[in-house]
Amino acid sequence: MAREFIYYSSKARTSGNFRDLMKAGRMDIVCNVIIQCLFLSNKLRENVNLHLIFNGPPSPPRHLEFISDKLDKNLISKKDIAGLIKRILYKCNENKKKEIFPGCFIEKKSFSQLTKELEEQNREIMILDKKGRSIRESENSQLENSVFVIGDHEGLPRKEIKGFNKISIGKKTYFASQAFIIVNNELDLREES
Repeated sequence: MAREFIYYSSKARTSGNFRDLMKAGRMDIVCNVIIQCLFLSNKLRENVNLHLIFNGPPSPPRHLEFISDKLDKNLISKKDIAGLIKRILYKCNENKKKEIFPGCFIEKKSFSQLTKELEEQNREIMILDKKGRSIRESENSQLENSVFVIGDHEGLPRKEIKGFNKISIGKKTYFASQAFIIVNNELDLREES
C-alpha cells in the first residue's frame, strides 16, 4: 500500500497565472512540500502519493495528486516544480480528474471530499498535531494504513477534521515540508528494522 500524504493550503492559487511564488498563496512552501515529501537525495521515493488541496483564488478547490512511481525523476528544483504546478493548474477540467503529465493529476475536489474518498478505501486519516499521540508510540499496524495530513500556517478547516485521529512528531512546531520528512523518516526506520 502506498504512503499517502495530504497538504492543505487555504491560500494557494487555483490558476496557473502567477509569477511570484510567495504572492501566489505561498506556492514556495508547496514546492518545498513536494520536494521533501517525494524525493530523496539522488532519486524519487517509491510508492508515495502526495495530495495537495488548494483553496485560494480564483476558483477553489483544486486537488493535485502526485504519484512518485510515475513522476519524472529530474523535477528536483523549486523552479521546475513551480513550472509544473502552473502547467497543471492551467489544464484543470471542472468535470473530471485528468492526468496532465505522468503521475500528475488535477481535479476540482475539496478537502472533505478527498478525505471521505480515502476513508472509503479503508485509510485512516491522521492529522499532524503536536497535541496528538506520539508517532513513536504508534504500532506499525496503526501507521501502515494511514494518510498523514498537515495544513499550511493557517491550519486545517476545523469543521472538516472533527473525528480524525491526531498524531504528533514532537512538541516543536516544524515547517510543513519538515513534518513530511520526519514522518517519512520514521516510516523508513520502521521498514529497515
